[in-house]
Amino acid sequence: MDHIFKSLKEQNVNPGLLEAIAQFREKYPVEENLKRRINVPVLPYYGRDTFEMAAAALLQGENILLTGTKATGKNILAENLAYVFGRPSWNISFHVNMDSSALIGTDTFRDNEVQLRTGPVYDCAVAGGFGIFDEVNMAKNDAVSVLHATLDYRRILDVPGYDKIELHEAARFIGTMNYGYAGTRELNEALVSRFLVIEMPAPTEKTLTYILTNLFPDFKKEGLKQISGLFLDLQTKANNNEISTKPLDLRGLIGALKTVRAGLAPRRAIRMGIVNKSFDLFERELVEDIVMTRIPESWTPAEIFGAE
Repeated sequence: MDHIFKSLKEQNVNPGLLEAIAQFREKYPVEENLKRRINVPVLPYYGRDTFEMAAAALLQGENILLTGTKATGKNILAENLAYVFGRPSWNISFHVNMDSSALIGTDTFRDNEVQLRTGPVYDCAVAGGFGIFDEVNMAKNDAVSVLHATLDYRRILDVPGYDKIELHEAARFIGTMNYGYAGTRELNEALVSRFLVIEMPAPTEKTLTYILTNLFPDFKKEGLKQISGLFLDLQTKANNNEISTKPLDLRGLIGALKTVRAGLAPRRAIRMGIVNKSFDLFERELVEDIVMTRIPESWTPAEIFGAE
C-alpha cells in the first residue's frame, strides 16, 4: 500500500467509498501509453470530509470546483483524486493566451497534410482522463465557451472543422480558483452550474502538523510547534486584513524548510520563503515582527530537525 492510500485509511475515509473507487479503477483500465500521465502526489491530502465529498461527486459523473482562500490545498486534493481514481491527468492553467484552440486543438501541417494537433481538453476527453482547470476564474470568454460545451450534461465536445466527439465515460474535470487574485473575475452562473462546488477549509494546526511531519519526519516538537504557529499567525492576520495573503505561502514555507535542512539558519530561510514575498515595506516589517516572535535569531537547523 502506498502513502496516499495509507493516509486515506488512517483518516478513516468511508470504506464503501474506497471500494467504489477500486471498482471504478477496475472498470476503466488505462492504456499503457497513458500510464506515464498518472502522477503520484508527493503529499497526501489531509481532510476526510472534503475528500469524501469530492470523491462521491466524481463517482457520480459530476465535475467539481474547489474554491477557497490561498493555501487550502486545492491542487493537492485535485492531484490526489486523479491518482486515487487511477486516471491520467492533464493540468490546464488558464492565462491570458489560453483560448479555445489551445484547449481543443489547432490545425497543423504534418506528413504533407493538414491535421489536428489536439489540445489538453480534447486529449482528456478521449482518454478518459482527469482535467485539472487551474485558476478557472481567469478564463477568457473564448475559453469559457469550450468549458460550457465540455462540462455540459450531454458530454460532447464539438471540434470546429472536424467532428464532434463524445467524452469518455471516465473523463472528469476539476476546477480550482482563488479569491481576489489579479486577473480573476466572477464566474458566470452557466459555468458554475456545471460544477458541484466545494469550499476548501483553511488549514488548522492539526492539518499543518500532518503535512509537515509527512514531508519532514524528523521535525522536532518545539520547531514544529513554532513553524505551525507562525503560519497560523499569518493566516489570522490575513483574515483580519492586517496583511495581504502574499506571505501566507505554504509552498514558500516548505521551500524554506528544505533550505533549513540544507544547513541554512531558520530565520534566513523564513525570510526567503515568507517575509520577502511582501514587496510593500510596511507589510514586510509587520511580517518580520511576527516571525521574530516565533523564530529566534539564534536558532540553528538543529532546533528544527533532528533526533530528540
